[in-house]
Amino acid sequence: MSAPARERPSRAGGLAPAFAAVRVRLGLVAALFVLAGVGWWWTAHQMRGMDQGPWSGLGRLGWFLGVWLVMMAAMMFPSVAPTVALYSRMTKKRSPLSPLLFAAGYLVTWTIAGLGAFTLAAVLGRIPGDVFAWDRAGRWVAGATLVVAALYELTPLKDVCLDKCTSPLGFLLSAWRNGRSGALRMGAKHGVWCVGCCWALMASLFALGVMSLIWMAVVAGLIAVEKTLPWRRVAVYGTAVVLLTLGVLLLAAPDSIPALAIPGADPMTEMAPMTEMAPMLS
Repeated sequence: MSAPARERPSRAGGLAPAFAAVRVRLGLVAALFVLAGVGWWWTAHQMRGMDQGPWSGLGRLGWFLGVWLVMMAAMMFPSVAPTVALYSRMTKKRSPLSPLLFAAGYLVTWTIAGLGAFTLAAVLGRIPGDVFAWDRAGRWVAGATLVVAALYELTPLKDVCLDKCTSPLGFLLSAWRNGRSGALRMGAKHGVWCVGCCWALMASLFALGVMSLIWMAVVAGLIAVEKTLPWRRVAVYGTAVVLLTLGVLLLAAPDSIPALAIPGADPMTEMAPMTEMAPMLS
């Protein structure tokens, strides 16, 4: 580990060093937020007119991965900005490229996660009989997904992954690698912890409508609260309550959920069943 020993505080686990770095690296943080804003704008443009209900069709692989990559930048860059800023401050050469490579490595991990989600959806889509249609198992699977996501919030694995995400200095000191390749590797490793922390929330997004900007914003907000609010228990338990409430309502009274595009409720927006995903890997 080549990070200077003098930069190690008495408590390496808090967000205070990261927020201090944010103030020092305002230009970098502003750039990340600008990229996130561009991502939101581009995603809104790409999703215009698409089905925004649960288990939306994901399109072809290339299109989906492109949209997914921009979505992750839009949703995650604000939350990861303190870590990137702290990494930039700790980089000895003060290279402006290293923090961008760190962010790129972070996105590579999330892109791999998106590829996994697409593959799973394609495999499930090959099940005959439109099993995931809303009027069959789709509604129940969506509700169960939200309930499972709420329960995951309270697991030890979630706690460990969230600790890595909310302790940027501790993570950087333990995972430090020099050079530009090191920046990519550290960013990718941080992305792994972030996927471990947020995969259930992202699964909830698919269950609520992955093509919905409103639900994107809700999930991104929950992620930001968990990663930046100093009262971790309040954030985690609050997120669990939100997910559990949505899950129960989805199972019992989906009409009562604001902004939920219920498949079949509007004849102009028919849901694209998951069986459409089967040929998309070809």
